[in-house]
Amino acid sequence: MPNTKTNPVFLGARPLSDLCVSLQSFCLCTILLMGQRSGHQKRSKKLELPLSKTMMTEAGIQSNKEEAKEPKAEEQRLTSVFGVADLKNEAIGLYNIGQSCCLNSVLQVFLMNTHFTGILRRITVPPSPVQKRKDVPYQMLLLLEAMQCGKQKAVSPTALAFCLSEYRVKLFVQHDASQLFLTLWNLIKRQMKKPELVEELGDLYTICVQEHLACQKCSFETKRNSSMLTLPLPMLDSNSHMLKTLEDCLQYFFLPEELTDHNMCFCEQCGRKTPFLQSMKLVHLPQTLTIHLKRFCFKKSACIHKLSHYLPFPQDLDFSAVLTENQCQADDSEKAAWQYELFAVVAHSGSANCGHYCAYIRSLTECKWYCFNDSEVCQVRRQIHISFVASSTLLQISFHLTDC
Repeated sequence: MPNTKTNPVFLGARPLSDLCVSLQSFCLCTILLMGQRSGHQKRSKKLELPLSKTMMTEAGIQSNKEEAKEPKAEEQRLTSVFGVADLKNEAIGLYNIGQSCCLNSVLQVFLMNTHFTGILRRITVPPSPVQKRKDVPYQMLLLLEAMQCGKQKAVSPTALAFCLSEYRVKLFVQHDASQLFLTLWNLIKRQMKKPELVEELGDLYTICVQEHLACQKCSFETKRNSSMLTLPLPMLDSNSHMLKTLEDCLQYFFLPEELTDHNMCFCEQCGRKTPFLQSMKLVHLPQTLTIHLKRFCFKKSACIHKLSHYLPFPQDLDFSAVLTENQCQADDSEKAAWQYELFAVVAHSGSANCGHYCAYIRSLTECKWYCFNDSEVCQVRRQIHISFVASSTLLQISFHLTDC
């Protein structure tokens, strides 16, 4: 079986009525976010980042164009591809400052999650200007305030981008959304000063599993509890056959695997390497669950091949119904919370080495769906079949506990 490169997915709780979403042929990654919907948040004091002259000019041009009766060619394109219902809304975009579409999309998913922003608003403000410039949570908070309090159609993430560059996050390059999500999450957690906020952040995103290794000769078994931020789901089974649905991918991920031949493990009881049975059991799911699909395949020629088959995923997902009793290590009260509703989708169009990201996110305060395409933000219909064309490569999905 060829090696595959992983990509993430995020999950949430209870179903989203009639929204039907599917992963099309070239999707590399799916992320599902889950969490209980919170109420409307009060807008706090305005903190704005200055726009460059170029961006101010672009904002002025955009404002004049929006007043014209005829829609722009870009709006017409989005309408035909994504089913735009209303282009005039309060959702704010982020300017592309040079191949920053991946960063913009991941930031939008973070900042549209009211559970995350509830944590972000309680951080400790760094005391000095130098510390403020290098503090990722604080720069994210500034960006959030600029997006919520400004009247322009988009704001610039320049200050946050240069803050991230202090921690070896490269600027002006194409990023992988799943890797960038993990990088941002770790930086945020490491720089939060309050222990209670670090704990809340972990509870919001951390998945807990129990790993099992059992010797097939003497039945000697070891167990280990571990945690992860994403579920890396395979797209192919052991015979390189394509898995047809997201549920199939989940079930296969938790199937026991035989470790034989060169994969055998050393058994302390047998005193030699023996065949082992490796399995993983789900212990706990967070409010926001991230799943990514392993759609990159590395062949012997060292070329990266993209697994391009169609993979549908549901608008709601009940883990207790998908997994068997042997694949879960949790009580009934824990399993009762394993129901998720679609919240967000991040899509990448293009090849493995280049392309463009955008995000589809359901506002938890307005219960409306928006397409965030850098500085362009469009409201999309709730009852819509979002089908990503052949160039689509990455999706990020999220689910939440309650319906509006």
